[in-house]
Amino acid sequence: MGSLFRIPIQNLDKVGPKKAEQFHRLGVDSIGELLRFYPRSYEDWSCPVAINRAAGKGNCCIRATVISSSSPVRVRNGMTIFKINVTDGGDFMEVIFFNRTFLYEKLRKGCTFLFYGTVRYTDTNYVMTSPQVETDSQKMIRPIYPQTASLSSKQIEKAVAAALKMLPEKTNDPIPAAILEKYEICPLDEAIRDIHFPKNHQALTAARKRIVFEELLVLQLGVGMKSSDRLTTHSYPIEQDYTDEFLKYLPYTPTNAQLRVIAQCIDDMKAEGSPMNRLIQGDVGSGKTAVAAALCYTAAKNGLQCAFMVPTEILAEQHYRSLSELLKDTGIYIDLLTGSTGTAQKRRILTSLECGLTKIVIGTHALLSPTVIFDRLGLVITDEQHRFGVSQRAALSAKGNYPHIAVMSATPIPRTLALMIFGDLDLSIIDEMPPGRIKTDTFLVNGEKRRRIYNFLKKQIDSGHQCYVVCPLVEQNDTEMHSAEEYIKTLQGTVLKDCRIALLHGKMRAAEKDGIMCAFAAGEIDILVATTVIEVGVNVPNATVMLIENAERFGLSQLHQLRGRVGRGTEKSYCIMITNSENPATLERLTVMCLTNDGFKIADEDLRLRGPGDFFGTRQHGLPALKTARLSDMASLENARSAAREILAEDPSLSQKEHRGLLFDVQRLFYSTETGKGLFGSA
Repeated sequence: MGSLFRIPIQNLDKVGPKKAEQFHRLGVDSIGELLRFYPRSYEDWSCPVAINRAAGKGNCCIRATVISSSSPVRVRNGMTIFKINVTDGGDFMEVIFFNRTFLYEKLRKGCTFLFYGTVRYTDTNYVMTSPQVETDSQKMIRPIYPQTASLSSKQIEKAVAAALKMLPEKTNDPIPAAILEKYEICPLDEAIRDIHFPKNHQALTAARKRIVFEELLVLQLGVGMKSSDRLTTHSYPIEQDYTDEFLKYLPYTPTNAQLRVIAQCIDDMKAEGSPMNRLIQGDVGSGKTAVAAALCYTAAKNGLQCAFMVPTEILAEQHYRSLSELLKDTGIYIDLLTGSTGTAQKRRILTSLECGLTKIVIGTHALLSPTVIFDRLGLVITDEQHRFGVSQRAALSAKGNYPHIAVMSATPIPRTLALMIFGDLDLSIIDEMPPGRIKTDTFLVNGEKRRRIYNFLKKQIDSGHQCYVVCPLVEQNDTEMHSAEEYIKTLQGTVLKDCRIALLHGKMRAAEKDGIMCAFAAGEIDILVATTVIEVGVNVPNATVMLIENAERFGLSQLHQLRGRVGRGTEKSYCIMITNSENPATLERLTVMCLTNDGFKIADEDLRLRGPGDFFGTRQHGLPALKTARLSDMASLENARSAAREILAEDPSLSQKEHRGLLFDVQRLFYSTETGKGLFGSA
């Protein structure tokens, strides 16, 4: 089918330069691209329903016979209206048409037609307004295409029908026959025809299964080819597992999930061949830091250096303090390197890293500096990995000779998206919470209840607890969003005026932020008014209330992260989200937070509502857009991943003749219109 991508769409009858430009706006310039321009939905004319079952069900098809009609009447502004009455043999329905007098002669009494539209029930009868009409013999499943203002779905449908005549009866299928047979996938030519004009629902299901599988297969092949270079050498296998020794230093008993993930990682690090390359996911408070510490301990005891990169200085400092305390009697030297590290201290740390004295370094982007040189970097861990771009993670790994890699996420990534983006990584999930964690109750309220909320905060503070208040802005602007700076002034005019209130935001100097967080952790501050700088890594068990202003401004996963700052102790905790939005979709989205505390369920919903491109707020992953596959196609994704591994194991560069079609599709999917470069250079 590849040759059809070289035939301009203007070669189709009735597609001139003007219409070709309209197709270009849809990303369609060739016959091949038109055939791969799939319907976004379908109108099902193949299974008419009874009138009384159609009311309130959205668009549907009714098979009915005309029993009477009224002549067209001209009403206001030159509009013409006429009505007919129809029956399906059980119920009667009034059908109303506007400005479609050409149908009046066609819809004759006694004739049966298919009517496609929405049925509503009034006080006296069923009514359908401005439906589409076809003869009773034209039962079908009709495609509906993405369209522009000047190019309708029906025009695209006609063009596709003409293009299909140019499709060979048997095409050169890019997927090898053995793969098609193993995964029960239909041939390409059959899928192309049935995805556009399905003969029935079974044909449409088979066609969609093929298209989705192929799209995900091509995606997984591309991800696998991009990552294959770094998986060829294993420079630092560890010889001994020191997990049992490490566990003696833990002041608590780890969960079975933590032990399972540690064991999976250690097995990777001990194995012959490729280094560990693993994504570790865990919900807020599931104990990922302890897992990271266990890996660092075993690596350091085997003579390797460990780099632990986190996105913020606050989080880096917290990890440094906790690991230093945990490993203080082990003889393992730990350092902290951030942008705020003083010149003399930085010089000492750089020397210590280069000579191999420092075994574990915890830091921010400062670890990426060219001046940071390791003696034997064997383990790289990135925390809150979605905040680092692919190139940043690669730059840190490049400071070692194919080190072991673990990327951790406290923002649960739906398994489907994790497999798409990190198709080359093994996946570990910490799916068990430490015992004693109490569920945080979550409420969604409007701003009219602030006085009651402030009274509730005062009651919590009088009981010896502390509270967070999160605002979307640092400083006030001309919007209605709350700023952290102005909010403190507001609180000082309420029942909270005598409370100890402090401000924290990302524009502060690191030393100032650290001082405030230390004071809050020590119980010297009652209310911390902050921006999302406290989203990750802050651990204050005495904090029991998280109040979030303008909650509609945050994604669900971010709200879940903020909620995770409370409920870390033994006292009952609360998350209160305030919004004045009346948008039904917004309120539905925020209500999800009140229904579950499961971060993975929230992540799935966040992904469904926002899509993969916006899931992390910025596109750090470079994932190409998918046309047909959905993130709920879990079985197809796992099959495609398995097939991709089979193919790449046999032909890593897709250079064999039977794989050239797949290579073409990989290049086409990963082609960048911004750079003019494909996955491996010019497309």
